Amino acid sequence: MPDGPQLSRFEEAALKLGRWTNETPAIKRFQETFVQSLTRPWVRNAVNRRLYVDGIDWLVAHSPDRGMLLAANHRSFFDQYIASLCLAESGVAWAKNRYFPVRSNFFYEKPAGVLINLLIGGGAMYPPIFRDRSKAELNRDAVERLVGFLQDPETLVGMHPEGQRGKGPDPYELLRAQPGVGEVILKAQPMVVPLFIGGLGNDFLNEARLNYREDVRRTDPVILCFGEPLDYSAFLEQPPRMTVYKRCADHVLEAIRALGERERELRAKCLSGEIGNDDPNWLTRRIRRRRGREARRQAPVGAH
Repeated sequence: MPDGPQLSRFEEAALKLGRWTNETPAIKRFQETFVQSLTRPWVRNAVNRRLYVDGIDWLVAHSPDRGMLLAANHRSFFDQYIASLCLAESGVAWAKNRYFPVRSNFFYEKPAGVLINLLIGGGAMYPPIFRDRSKAELNRDAVERLVGFLQDPETLVGMHPEGQRGKGPDPYELLRAQPGVGEVILKAQPMVVPLFIGGLGNDFLNEARLNYREDVRRTDPVILCFGEPLDYSAFLEQPPRMTVYKRCADHVLEAIRALGERERELRAKCLSGEIGNDDPNWLTRRIRRRRGREARRQAPVGAH
């Protein structure tokens, strides 16, 4: 741990736990097993009937040669959990090491935050980003760690260019991009995939109740629009400085904003019934199709 920043005993213990959980290879592998075996089933059952996933097919077939940074808008506490669920359920198997940088003020400064991080994500909300300027050195260290993680092609890092949740009445109005995501991109040079998520709230129990309402796809769909990888090569030609990082972050945010317009169109089609319940982009349909393929592969010869 870097010398200098003054952490409380609890913060120091939480940070050590986060590093042990995410930077010890055996524990990181256990974290993925924990999430896929325990977290993924109940998250699926809480939202799966509402999920419509657009633009993900190329990711399923992708064989990465570097880490992927998934840059999403930030409207709900559960954005990255749902994105991870959709990737896994759709058949994206290469993302084995997941990291989700998170603001420290709850998840690394409160016992409840540490517990939630461990029980829901196995501790994958890491590394923490501190708001206190006296701890800026730890934030620089976090950036360097993310850059290192992204050198592994089995790594997925989920980040929100806005830096905090949008709380205004218009879900398509995004906050200003923060330079941190641009710095990580230009230093690590990962594959950058934009994502817009719409329709997800912050009351988990209410979200779960909505999932079992009749015809929920006509009233409260949750729509994820994945974009193609972004070209940010023009920024690599410029000297590394904060203004360049900010322009790169703005570039990423514009791509997310464009996907928001795609999400708006799809939402209108869902609500009007133009997108039917048998559309293959509904996630439950994907699950049934994949399970069918798996069952056929496992069946004895001559059983078909």
